[in-house]
Amino acid sequence: MMGFYILIGVISLVSWLVSNTLKSKFKKYSKVQLRNGLSGAEIAEKMLADNGIFDVKVISTPGMLTDHYNPQNKTVNLSEGVYNQRNAAAAAVAAHECGHAVQHATAYSYLKMRSQLVPIVSVTSKFSQWLVIGGLVMGAASGAPGIGLYIAIAGLIFMALATIFSFVTLPVEYDASNRALAWLKNKNMVSQEEYAGSEDALKWAARTYLVAALGSLAMLLYWGMRILGSRD
Repeated sequence: MMGFYILIGVISLVSWLVSNTLKSKFKKYSKVQLRNGLSGAEIAEKMLADNGIFDVKVISTPGMLTDHYNPQNKTVNLSEGVYNQRNAAAAAVAAHECGHAVQHATAYSYLKMRSQLVPIVSVTSKFSQWLVIGGLVMGAASGAPGIGLYIAIAGLIFMALATIFSFVTLPVEYDASNRALAWLKNKNMVSQEEYAGSEDALKWAARTYLVAALGSLAMLLYWGMRILGSRD
């Protein structure tokens, strides 16, 4: 199990470093005020209108970096630090979330795939690791893989679904950022300095998803080797 703890430690450390860097970047670019004076909410509403989207509402949601697009009720949810603020970080986040709304409106394939996986992964992710560990323990206790092996394999399949979900999320997030940055630039919504800040902030936001995906893959490979090894 030592290898498991080392893996968890490395993944947690990298995730912590990226997360803290993102918070630092957001704080830095929150000080770069927009020359156009628009708030995050106004940026979002304008991007939606420019893309011919008029059935999506822009609303405020509590917390920090809790911004998201909800395809179920068609709402762009902006955190308090984005909704009312008028800076490069707020512009970047608001435009990014609207990028998801544009994806939804244009039936972007990876977003559709991700939405289909959400209800499945929300259930399987709760049990995957318990099934894997429980199956291995059961097999070790009985002295023969037997039913424990099948339980562990079921958990591994559940874990694989979560990994697939993580990797499907990557093009969704990167594409939303690309749409946001293209719109900010093409519509002259930000100055060169503001654009650089928005671009840097979104790059670090995307890296949080990349780290999560790689961490999920590492866990899948680790437990896969443990389960296959238990068959020998």
